[in-house]
Parts: sequence; structure tokens; C-alpha cells
Amino acid sequence: MDKESARRLIKETFQNPFDKNRFIYFIKNILNRYDESKTFRLHGCYIPDSFKDYIKSYERIGTYTDPEGKKIDILIAHLKRETTVDRARTAQRNFIARYLKERGEKDAGLIAFVSPQEEDWRFSFVKMEYKFEKTPKGDVKVKEEFTPARRYSFLVGKNESSHTAQSCFVDILINDIHNLELNEIEEAFNIEKVTKEFYEKY
Repeated sequence: MDKESARRLIKETFQNPFDKNRFIYFIKNILNRYDESKTFRLHGCYIPDSFKDYIKSYERIGTYTDPEGKKIDILIAHLKRETTVDRARTAQRNFIARYLKERGEKDAGLIAFVSPQEEDWRFSFVKMEYKFEKTPKGDVKVKEEFTPARRYSFLVGKNESSHTAQSCFVDILINDIHNLELNEIEEAFNIEKVTKEFYEKY
């Protein structure tokens, strides 16, 4: 993809209300390839009780396996009407962390958080780090930990600029042969705050 096409794709994706097909097209161009064979959408009783006030439904559009075997799920989380993309971000992050742990201990997630009444939405990256610990009975269990200071989110949409997203993703889109490693995806989110437009750490 040439530079102008990359910039146009970022603008179309991130300077408009959320559009599933546009989001999927962007993800496909960022990652080059991912497994679409096990997509699903869950709601109602499949949302854990502790998150039902915030999450209406969620869907997995695919799983990306990086060259080192790290697994990243690509998700769309539909928020309750009463929940804005800017509220309850800790609950949103914790919901994704629980999901990643329970769905085969995935290493990270790329997530679109979408509120039904807003023109803006949130594109987030959550990375898990698993540590194993012994229980009092001598069993080994997983203890998950968020990577400190590496949970990042872009606030995007009709009312937002895509300047920072362009600086993060243009080069990745141009290099459409290279398959990204997890740490490279993390680096795309983990940059200095260049503007106050929409780049937020949470």
C-alpha cells in the first residue's frame, strides 16, 4: 500500500462513526492475515454478571498469531446505551482481560469499543502477562498481570482527528509484506503523547 492510500484508509476508519466492515478492512491491512474461522458474537447470559452494566454484546472477528506464536484476538465490544466510550474504562479493560485469560490465555487483544448513541469510539490494545504461581495445595495456576503503563487507547470517530493514528500506523500499512510481532503492535500504541487530540493512556 502506498503512503497516500495508507493515510486515506486511516482517515476513513478513524474519522467516522464506527463501521464494522471498515474496521475489519483496516485490521486486515495492518496484520496482513489472521484466522477468521472461529468468529462469534455473544450477549445476554454470556456476559459475566460483573460486566452486564457496561457490555451489551461482544464479537470476535478473528485471531492473529504472530511469527513467535503469540495470539491476539480482534474484538468488537458493544457497550450499553447508558455507557459512553469514555466512562467505565477500567471495567472495559477488566472485561477484556477476563476474556483473554478464559479464551485460552491469549496474549493480547485489539478491541473496538462502540457505544450505540455516540459518533466516537475507542480503539484499544490490552496486553496480558501471565505469571504462574503455586496454590496452597501445590497446584500451579495462572496469575494474570497487565503490563504496567502499556494499556493504551485511541479515542476516534467523527469528532476526532486521525493525526496521531497516522503517525502510528502509516508505516505499518505501507509495509504490507511484513507480519507484525506482538511487540511491534504494542509499539504502535506505546508512543509519547504527541497531541492532545485523542491519544489516551488508561
